[in-house]
Amino acid sequence: MASPAAALGGSRVAIGLPRGAPLRPQLAPLVPANSNTCFVSVETGPTLPQSNRHRCRHFRHARVSASLFGSSSPSPPPSASPSAASASASTADLANAAEAPGKTVWLQKTIELPPYKRGCHVITSQIMRAVPEIAEFRVGIANLFVLHTSASLTINENASPDVPLDMEDALNRIAPEGNHYRHLDEGYDDMPAHVKSSLMGCSLTIPIMAGRFKLGIWQGIYLNEHRNYGGARQVCITIHGEKRADGR
Repeated sequence: MASPAAALGGSRVAIGLPRGAPLRPQLAPLVPANSNTCFVSVETGPTLPQSNRHRCRHFRHARVSASLFGSSSPSPPPSASPSAASASASTADLANAAEAPGKTVWLQKTIELPPYKRGCHVITSQIMRAVPEIAEFRVGIANLFVLHTSASLTINENASPDVPLDMEDALNRIAPEGNHYRHLDEGYDDMPAHVKSSLMGCSLTIPIMAGRFKLGIWQGIYLNEHRNYGGARQVCITIHGEKRADGR
């Protein structure tokens, strides 16, 4: 059965749209969010009788049906005209031009920090040395997650040595040791350590820009050791971002 567009002197064109290609609002709902490539069949009616236009508004905006294909772009069907191939190439060129350079990748590793005495410690340089791969990223996000319930991570001033000391004093006033806790099995310093860990948090999210953590000039990454003898601490570092276009 001939399509409505063909009956009215129109044409049917096939356009391969790579994932991420800009779409009109009318087309966006038809493209599956998890697809790599979709095949879009567009019927157009360049010449419509005036009496039919009130019933054929879809021709003016394009009547579209989308179906999911594999990771490679499909070829236009044999019935497609040369103008269809040109439309496909133009759409692909626009989509490629809209893509940012570089490659989006994931990186994850778990590092072990040496034992620290109880208190707050600036560990920015240790984290940077543990992930030299960060220099390859043009832009991205880093997540740091400490794998313990009696230590925490935070960001605070990295200049004055008094700040970490005052931070520890303030935390001790907020969650002091004592026998007023139920959980005393692991020592008087254990339950306050759990409270401090929850208050300060076990993870950080830091932006990456031009191969470095995008920290303020006075900002440093803190490991807060809340036990008297906490031992070595593990931190999982996950990076997601776009590498530099030159691959270095």
